[in-house]
Amino acid sequence: MFGIDIIDAGLFPAMLVALFAGVISFLSPCVLPIVPPYLAYMGGISMSEMANEQSARRHTVVCAIFFVLGLSTVFILLGLAASAFGQLFLQNQEWFGRCAGIVIIAFGLHFIGIIKIPFLYREARLDAGDQGGSAFGAYILGLAFAFGWTPCIGPILGTILSLAAQEGSFARGSILMGLYAIGLGLPFIFAAIFINRAINIMNKFKRYMRGVEVFMGVLLVLIGIALVTGAFSRISYWLLETFPALAQVG
Repeated sequence: MFGIDIIDAGLFPAMLVALFAGVISFLSPCVLPIVPPYLAYMGGISMSEMANEQSARRHTVVCAIFFVLGLSTVFILLGLAASAFGQLFLQNQEWFGRCAGIVIIAFGLHFIGIIKIPFLYREARLDAGDQGGSAFGAYILGLAFAFGWTPCIGPILGTILSLAAQEGSFARGSILMGLYAIGLGLPFIFAAIFINRAINIMNKFKRYMRGVEVFMGVLLVLIGIALVTGAFSRISYWLLETFPALAQVG
């Protein structure tokens, strides 16, 4: 479109990874347990009101949407910054990709429990203050949430930022971070819409938290290996040869 290919076979594998990584981040032990309290706080109501009063639930859904807009704002800006960083290293893209892959593999081994990285146990969060109960407050809370660095979200977010940096394109980097925000944010909105069912599902899912951590670790290791070995490029070429129509998308 307009002579500029934004989405093509080369970006497609990274897009799938970004979207799936967002969903996995939502299911992580750092995010899933706090979803109901976050929703109640954003709506400025109690858990019982959120579950039983339809008008309170509608207000919570609106606040959840603005919360997702807030975290999406930060993630897309991070994608722009990562793309700008990637442009500086475009001539050394192969070495940059390998270095990023090694770091991502280390993150994955940390999740699995093979190694321990001390700084990943720290959290650096912005205090959103008393911002609950309004759409604007929920947006501010989303901004603060996105800036939070936790052992669960940080490595996955860093992985997607590394992929965005490799693209060396503001539009393509923003697309990756936007998809990550969608994968992380849409479950928040669905949880607000179906809060009673969501709470039951989340309570049952808690027993699988350690399994999610290990799965995330394995996923990060595989992504890191793909970056180090250049497998992402080979997958892109395979997609282009197998599905030629992807070359026309953009």
